[in-house]
Amino acid sequence: MKTYDCAIVGGGPAGLNAALVLGRARRSVALFDNSQPRNGVTHASHGFITRDGIKPAEFRRIAYEEVLSYPSVQHWNTEVTSIQRNEDSFTLHDAKGQLVKARRIILSAGLKETLPAITGIRDFYGSSLFNCPFCDGWELRGQQLVVISDHPQVFHKVKLLLNWSQDIVLCTHGSAPLAAEDRQQLAMKGIPVIDTPITALSGQNGRLEHVHFADGTQLARSGGFVDPVLSPNARFKEALGCQTTDQGGIVIDASGRTTAAGVYAAGDSAYVMPSQLIYAAASGSKAAMAVVADLSEELWAAR
Repeated sequence: MKTYDCAIVGGGPAGLNAALVLGRARRSVALFDNSQPRNGVTHASHGFITRDGIKPAEFRRIAYEEVLSYPSVQHWNTEVTSIQRNEDSFTLHDAKGQLVKARRIILSAGLKETLPAITGIRDFYGSSLFNCPFCDGWELRGQQLVVISDHPQVFHKVKLLLNWSQDIVLCTHGSAPLAAEDRQQLAMKGIPVIDTPITALSGQNGRLEHVHFADGTQLARSGGFVDPVLSPNARFKEALGCQTTDQGGIVIDASGRTTAAGVYAAGDSAYVMPSQLIYAAASGSKAAMAVVADLSEELWAAR
């Protein structure tokens, strides 16, 4: 069985950029990617210089074209189901029953989202309802916006959104995450807060039109932002012995090394927020450089 220099678990921007750096360093790479990107629901990705507004599928097409031009990089279009640590390597088991050995591991499987249980929310998520203001605020500029969130930091998010629109209504969906002082400040700025639970969202062709509440009232809105629950997909962190943060991200040093020997992490798996392509790609590059540096030191010592 061939032993790769590095196995990358996750083919988002972090994993792809890591594979690019490793391929250019002539390191053998097994890139595991089941082709189910989290940003596949959105119409376009933003904030990545030279790729602003690109469709996620086109971003991946270009990335794979570049990455697989390096002969030492191999794409495994499947999901890793378990990872076993050996004396000097790791064995990865995939969903097809295949085994792959690697000397190093980069965990870059990103995040999974859990949206609020509101009827119709998935009809608009990625089209007129988004998560990140920096990613999609420009597209909703000047519109009537709703913010759906029970997150304690939603007050900060509302303040950010004033860069794009002055017509904002905050809906806590039946919870009360705001401090009394925050509520008072929002009232002074003319930003309503509605605590009544939301029962449904309605509109046509992905364009939000109304927010419906449990008391029978409704609110006209043309777009907005929601805070899904985000949790890292890197479920192998416990088995590999990686320390995690309070938010569930994997603890890494400045170069992407985890607290477990031979294991690195990049992208949303490590820092959770902010969740942007350009952050993830940069962290993938750093983790790959750390892998190359550590393997080089190992080779040097063995000469």
